[in-house]
Amino acid sequence: MNDAVSQELLVDKFVAHWSQSSGPERANFQSFANALCELIGVPLPDPQRAKPVVNSYTFEYGVKFKDADGSESPGRIDLYKKGCFVLEAKQSRLEGRPEALPGQKDPFVVETESQGRRSANRGRDVLMLNARRQAEEYAKALPPSHGWPPFILVCDVGHCVEVYADFSGQGKNYAQFPDRQGFRIYLEDLRKQEIRDQLKLIWTDPHTLDPARQSARVTSEIAARLAQVSKALEAKGHDAEQVALFLMRCLFTTFAEDVELLPKESFTVLLARCVEDQNRFAPMGEQLWVAMDKGDFAYAIERKVLRFNGRLFATPRRSRSARKRSANCLQPRRPIGARWSRPSSTRCWSRRSIRRSASGSALTTPRAPMWSGWSWQRSSSPCAQNGARCRQRRSG
Repeated sequence: MNDAVSQELLVDKFVAHWSQSSGPERANFQSFANALCELIGVPLPDPQRAKPVVNSYTFEYGVKFKDADGSESPGRIDLYKKGCFVLEAKQSRLEGRPEALPGQKDPFVVETESQGRRSANRGRDVLMLNARRQAEEYAKALPPSHGWPPFILVCDVGHCVEVYADFSGQGKNYAQFPDRQGFRIYLEDLRKQEIRDQLKLIWTDPHTLDPARQSARVTSEIAARLAQVSKALEAKGHDAEQVALFLMRCLFTTFAEDVELLPKESFTVLLARCVEDQNRFAPMGEQLWVAMDKGDFAYAIERKVLRFNGRLFATPRRSRSARKRSANCLQPRRPIGARWSRPSSTRCWSRRSIRRSASGSALTTPRAPMWSGWSWQRSSSPCAQNGARCRQRRSG
């Protein structure tokens, strides 16, 4: 039996076992947490020790709340790991509540057809919201030497885990992570390897999930790749200005696709087809850019596109001998990291650099690229002059 099949069986067993849990959370949580740790491949919590200072990963971690009158009251965190998370557990399947009869729906939950999964009703939402607030109070009561944990986890035993993050180290803005659609991890979601990997990182190396760090790393990788393509094209005798203009168009087109000014995945699919047959890129790419400049039908993606002002796509022809190198522009479009909704190459552009006009066209204002090796700022092209004027106005 290979490792993948074995892991699937473990997940099946975990989901089947814990989806039946009910009763008070104090009776089930620690067993549930231990089983979850084994499933995602992280160490089990340490035993409690007499000296609190050595308890950095344990159940029932003790804290002290400072009351308004100056007195202190004790509290205990259901599961805590220093520098990683505070976890508060609840159980919505309350003890004594009757289970649904065979063939009937659970009266405590409702079906949401638009999402294709069960969603919490008002009672569960209130329970989880109170648990989140309680977890934030626990994080605030931690010793100053521990700092604010980057994650707060709220667990509904046998149902889901909600994830909130604040990477600032100030504990003032714990927000749904990675977003409001994916912050709630249901038991069934644990069948996905990327979800288990995310939980493992929360347990072991949470700051690697910081979007700012990921963006900086990915942007650096993309910058290095684009600089490499630029140097290779210039080494073959292509004009530096034309090379810069060509790569800027490719990059901006990916951005327009990501903010859905172009049909979703249209340019990505076009690039994939051109990698298979590189002779396609010159005519298809040029026709797409002509259509974007005029607001015509783009045969390359089989859609009518908006008109993009700013003259970025005027005179779109380029040297056809560069088409083999242009296949490298597909590389930044590959997914980088789980649960990312937009490729990070688009972060080289400000969202403020593009907007819709009253006539339905898209107004573009190129900004200086965030990579080295380009002569774009020294260019005399209309687009470069436009960008220079904008920079001058901002600085003035």
